[in-house]
Amino acid sequence: MGHGHDHTAGGAGVRHRRKLVLVLVLTVAVLVVQAVVAIITGSLALLADAGHMLSDSFGLVMALAAIAVAQRGAPAGSPRTFGYHRTEILAAGANGLLLVGLCAWIVVSAVRRLGDPVELEAWPVLAAGAVGLVVNVIGLLVLRSGAGESLNVRGAYLEVMGDALGSIAVLVSAVVILATGWYRADAVASLAIAVLILPRAASLLRDVGAVLMESSPQDVDLAELRRHILQTPGVADVHDLHVWTITSGMPVMSAHVVVEDSIEQMGQAHAVLDGLRACLAEHFDVAHSTLQIEPRGHADSEPHLHA
Repeated sequence: MGHGHDHTAGGAGVRHRRKLVLVLVLTVAVLVVQAVVAIITGSLALLADAGHMLSDSFGLVMALAAIAVAQRGAPAGSPRTFGYHRTEILAAGANGLLLVGLCAWIVVSAVRRLGDPVELEAWPVLAAGAVGLVVNVIGLLVLRSGAGESLNVRGAYLEVMGDALGSIAVLVSAVVILATGWYRADAVASLAIAVLILPRAASLLRDVGAVLMESSPQDVDLAELRRHILQTPGVADVHDLHVWTITSGMPVMSAHVVVEDSIEQMGQAHAVLDGLRACLAEHFDVAHSTLQIEPRGHADSEPHLHA
């Protein structure tokens, strides 16, 4: 289980904001180069890769905007009791949907191009693909450290990885055209880029859906969590145990904790709470938890038990 998450305002993405800005600048620069060369040469593969980079640029802008919005604390009396942290997840979801739309456009255009191949000049395509590959490798190195901490950074990392593979596909298609004159290689490379995009978009949307459905974080074993709670001195039982994620790096938990009969004073209950919070923070990286202390038998008067 991870212990390196950032629970400050804005989640884990805040610490990687400068990296996202740097990758955004690099991505836009390559996007412009590839789009211009694609228009001049008529290369669909290069245009598809440029379109993917355009999607990446939107995604990076949304990620940066989400981090800025998430840092805004909720004003007193606001119904948004967790502030704007969930904005990051909404931005990641929008980015995933954008990738799915891009993938559909590439497939339709490539199928048409297979039936009616277009002659194109391969040397400029080869050069633009090489530039894209170099820049994407730089982007991967920049984002690698943050990919495991923030969903938006992870999304950006996966997109840049897909761009790198897309640039390789562009390079291969250009080489094939130069060597054999088979212009359909450009459409085939476009389909390969679409194949690279779709699984990553689906993965991103799946993760976003898990957060919005308030599923337990993948790195939290509920059985082990329950065992740790029950091993805390003074705890007799636990029920209504829930763990979910507000945004990347912000797991939260709530539970009803039944204490031993020997816990009669407020000071004793305070010690039990301190022990539970220390355990949750150390072993499960849960910095925010809501624990209801109950005596034995109290659960019998509760009409709705969930766990």
